[in-house]
Amino acid sequence: MSAPRHQWVRLSRRVEPADLPGLLATHLPALPPALTDPVDAHRRLRGPYTATGTVLRAIVPQADPNLVRRHEIELFSAAPELRETVDGARETLTSLAVPKERTRFYSRVRTQRMAHGIVEFLHAHLASSGPRSLVVLVAEADRTDLEFLSALLRRTDPAELTVVVCDTGETPGEPLAADLAEHTTFRQVTTPPRRSDIDVERYVAADCLSDDPATMAAYERLTPAERAALHDRRAEGLASLGEFSLTLGAIAYHREHGSDPAVTGADALAQALNHCLDMGYYHATVELGQRGRAVVDISDLARWWVFTTKMTTSLAALNRPHEAEALYAEILAATQDPGVHLQACYAVGMLYTRHHAEADRDHVRAKGLMNQAVALARLCYTGTERVFHTVFQRNGLALVEAHLGNPHEALRLVAEGIAEMDAQLGADEHALHRSVLVHNRAQVLTGLGRLEEALACYDDVISRDPNYPDYHFDRGNLNQRLGRTDEALADYETAIRLGPPFPEAQYNRAELLLRQGDDEAALAGLTYALTLEPDMVDALVNRAGLYLDAGDLTAARADAEEGLRHSPDNAHLHAVLGQIHSTLEEHFQAKAAFDHALAIDPTLIPALAGRAATTHALGDPDQALADLNTALTLTPDDPALRFNRAFLHESANRPALAIADLVAAHEADPEDEDIAEALARCQALTPA
Repeated sequence: MSAPRHQWVRLSRRVEPADLPGLLATHLPALPPALTDPVDAHRRLRGPYTATGTVLRAIVPQADPNLVRRHEIELFSAAPELRETVDGARETLTSLAVPKERTRFYSRVRTQRMAHGIVEFLHAHLASSGPRSLVVLVAEADRTDLEFLSALLRRTDPAELTVVVCDTGETPGEPLAADLAEHTTFRQVTTPPRRSDIDVERYVAADCLSDDPATMAAYERLTPAERAALHDRRAEGLASLGEFSLTLGAIAYHREHGSDPAVTGADALAQALNHCLDMGYYHATVELGQRGRAVVDISDLARWWVFTTKMTTSLAALNRPHEAEALYAEILAATQDPGVHLQACYAVGMLYTRHHAEADRDHVRAKGLMNQAVALARLCYTGTERVFHTVFQRNGLALVEAHLGNPHEALRLVAEGIAEMDAQLGADEHALHRSVLVHNRAQVLTGLGRLEEALACYDDVISRDPNYPDYHFDRGNLNQRLGRTDEALADYETAIRLGPPFPEAQYNRAELLLRQGDDEAALAGLTYALTLEPDMVDALVNRAGLYLDAGDLTAARADAEEGLRHSPDNAHLHAVLGQIHSTLEEHFQAKAAFDHALAIDPTLIPALAGRAATTHALGDPDQALADLNTALTLTPDDPALRFNRAFLHESANRPALAIADLVAAHEADPEDEDIAEALARCQALTPA
């Protein structure tokens, strides 16, 4: 029997999820029992995580409570209704901040991390259940569902959970498309003819997902008032269910198309938009902003501004700064509202100092915009609001100063902001932004080399916001610089425990374990990091080195070649290929690889040492000696390099030079028996 495979099914037209089991039974008769009913990922239904949340709502109530607790951030984010089932969920200052105090937003990679966390929850949940299948209709899915399905296909054994992805004629977008091509068997399925009945009320009650031309035409023949009434009725019915995720999809859609799109519709879209921005669902936020701007007018500045500014924030987070800047140009031309100009100046300044590509950045222009934002904050606000807004703008100015090479000025701005907020605001006011300022101070102090002061700031910010994993990660990096290995490992492990899977923390932890000589744990950590982020080149470099040391040349070559696919000019990976060729005594190929590595980085010690061995094998001891001389100029105390150069000197009958290298090597590594034996031999052959 052939091994089971995930399946990619292309339907000739859309069908209802309930019809999929019967349709697929003919084409996939050996599917294991279903994990849940087939799910529809169309983002109109529940917005981000439409399919993922539907699956979780079905299985989490029966799952091990300890397993749920371990993955609560991912589960409650994807299916917010589940939060009501667990008391005391972990919170951070970011998740607790009221809207007017929200000054920090999640990284755009957070949803990718959450996808992996949900996959790991499913794996653990299914560990003892026997084979299952999951059928997902993926047309018009939100990016979050695509990320989840991508991770699920890549990481899941189809013998344990067979995933069936159904589309309706258009290949799903990235990141799912690549994993569909690699991990599934594709098949085309012709769907039976549609039933001829036309029911417009049922069409709207099914959230207008049908692609039946006759039904859609009948819907368009209704008067605007008749259509609006159907949408109003559907919105009210959905709202009565009290399920929050519906507000992110179908409720907002029906309000948008109901009898009051410019007010009730806009407010429903704004509610969905604000939640999506706060959660880091930036693709959804951009779409909701576009839809909101279509139903309101600049004359309704408050609503129009909400949709526009949330779009620009999301575009910047998605690394689309030019689109964000174009919207800000429109904003500045459309209104004289000073508050809008204040926020636009700050945001465009951030584009020019942080978000634009390096070639497009202009820190001087950014500084001018930040100064303008500070001036407007002083004019627009009074009292404690003035304190907050001026400090906030000056924090942005501090970043620009750091980028301009003025870290002491950046530190002054941040320190003054902390002192001013502490002096003039209540202890519980703007807790999030105050923690951000302390974190920024830690980063500036780190850049200045004032590491102990920076460590105290990290301790402070973690005491304020103990559940935010990135702070523990940053403190781990600092502890590593300070040589506090145990403390660094503890910080990385805390960062890993507190949030969704965190590939950078896994990598840094593995790197520390590698330095401590725990190759087995380091290999496991690097492998897990690469499971989460397959194109993490540094992890591929280190894992290739571990495989090389273990004699697994096939695995080492695979990692090196995969790394070079992402980073063709990575000197370390070319050196790994050189070492593989050298081990196989393919000396010409080895020399070519080492030459390539050294053309990129002439100071790379493994490449210099490797080429020295290769050129010696090819009969060119002078080149070998030149490479070892260069390497020892860079690392004069390396006993292995000293030993190898001593061998060249001994072979060329230069015993005094050989003894000098061996004495230095023995002092650096007195336990190495090969060095001690060579030294004794050379000394015995050399007259006193």
